[in-house]
Amino acid sequence: MKKVLTLILALIMALALVACGGNNTGGDEQGSGEEVKTKLVVGFDAEFPPFGFIAEDGSYDGFDLAMAKEVCNRLGWEFEAVAIDWNAKDNELSSGNINCIWNGFTYTGRENDYTWSDPYVDNSIVIVVKADSGITSLADLAGKKVMAQVASSAVDALADNEELSDALGEVIELADYNMGFMELKQGTVDAIAADQGVAAYQIANNEGDYIVLEEPVSQEQYAVGFLKGNTELRDAVNEQLLAIAKDGTMLKIAENYVDAGLVLDSLCLIEK
Repeated sequence: MKKVLTLILALIMALALVACGGNNTGGDEQGSGEEVKTKLVVGFDAEFPPFGFIAEDGSYDGFDLAMAKEVCNRLGWEFEAVAIDWNAKDNELSSGNINCIWNGFTYTGRENDYTWSDPYVDNSIVIVVKADSGITSLADLAGKKVMAQVASSAVDALADNEELSDALGEVIELADYNMGFMELKQGTVDAIAADQGVAAYQIANNEGDYIVLEEPVSQEQYAVGFLKGNTELRDAVNEQLLAIAKDGTMLKIAENYVDAGLVLDSLCLIEK
């Protein structure tokens, strides 16, 4: 009798082990057997050409989004672009709605706020005025109203240039540069502070004669920003970012956005 009970118990244990082993597919958590792909969810400003904007067909486009797609293609990852309120970018990142900010995102001065890729663009914050405004230098902005996008590096650049900031009449922060150029055209503001690529795009796509002052407000660099401490995701993206710069792919992508205001000489990862 003991032998029979022993055999029955052994059989039950064997069946239990087979059942447990059958659930271990080695795939995703749902046991589908399919590998879970990493998804790069890029937060961007849809009103910030040439780095991010809405194309004529309604799709999301831009130099930075094109590079992000190329990185994902090389890694076999999924790609998603999420248009965000730029003023809420930190909340979007910390909440997990996005896992990186890749959209003409200024590294300079924010080095300790995020985990960063290598900088890939040298950028200048410039001043745009009407050609007939009589404003030809930063000194001529004394007492004037200058527009900049809310929570942008242009706002920071104006504040950090103490001599200029003290002389200005007022800094007006608006949601985007489309609104800013409407205000400039109407004379509600006297000048606009913007990234050089954005300035070039807006000048080319707005009626009227505008000029960029020769002296920049500041000089800075762009990089991809990740949640502070997320070095694993940063390292994977950064490796491919360096690769597309080295093999010429970055330059090929950039050439598609020259008409949107991208300055090829600003690409600092490309050997010149």
